[in-house]
Amino acid sequence: MNIAILTDTNSGIFPAEGQAHGIHVLPMPVILDGKTYYEGVNLTAEAFYKHLEQGGQVSTSQPAPGDVLSLWEGLLADYDEVVYLPMSSGLSASCRSAIGLAEEFGGKVQVVDNHRISMTLRDAVYDAKALADQGQSAAQIKQALEETAADSMIFVGVETLKYLKASGRVTPAGAALGAALNLKPLLKIEGGRLDAYAKVRGMTKCKQKMLQAIQALAQDYAAKGWSITIGAADSHPDPAAGEAWTAQVAELFPGCDIQYRPLPFSIGCHIGPGAFGLTVSRRLAR
Repeated sequence: MNIAILTDTNSGIFPAEGQAHGIHVLPMPVILDGKTYYEGVNLTAEAFYKHLEQGGQVSTSQPAPGDVLSLWEGLLADYDEVVYLPMSSGLSASCRSAIGLAEEFGGKVQVVDNHRISMTLRDAVYDAKALADQGQSAAQIKQALEETAADSMIFVGVETLKYLKASGRVTPAGAALGAALNLKPLLKIEGGRLDAYAKVRGMTKCKQKMLQAIQALAQDYAAKGWSITIGAADSHPDPAAGEAWTAQVAELFPGCDIQYRPLPFSIGCHIGPGAFGLTVSRRLAR
């Protein structure tokens, strides 16, 4: 069967990359002071984080149902089935909305909720494309990806508590104490949930703890006989910061192809600029 693979920019895949690899990408809306922009289309990381630092109103939104339906209908004019991989239902209502909309398509649209975002979602998208190329149906791809949903982890080290305080994830008192003690929160995203993992004094130690945690997980995954992908990510407007971080990660995993992508704006608006992330994912079909 001819299967279309569709994701959104929360995967870190932008339209140009998707087009080059036969993957369809839905840009996610980002609202700055009431005006809607689209990630990877007409809003750069530099402009996004500058607006955030200047205190502008920033929010992200799920795509309009009409836009999603139109995209599916257009794809089904050329493909037999569609596999849609949005961001985790644990982090946004867009996945649950898509599952409801897909009921009207008689199984031709399969919405995958494998509780991923950013680099781990990107890995799942490329797994989906590989499985489709191997001849699996949309329903089979959905099943395979959801059965391995738990086999990934994201760690994010945050430079400042300012934006976590603004989003209500840290109390004002906690933010003030953290700033006074130079505490850097290390967060984890597992199973579609954003939780605290540790608090470390200084970003250097935060990165070290993150690297140790990913190395331990990678060894555990490898011991199970799994192929894995290691990803580096950040919320820094300067590309040089991402290059330096990726090089640091590569030193810990010699011989591995370390992939880098910026953190999506749906995460960036909560953690602010200057954050660094690491991911590990089980790889299915590549």
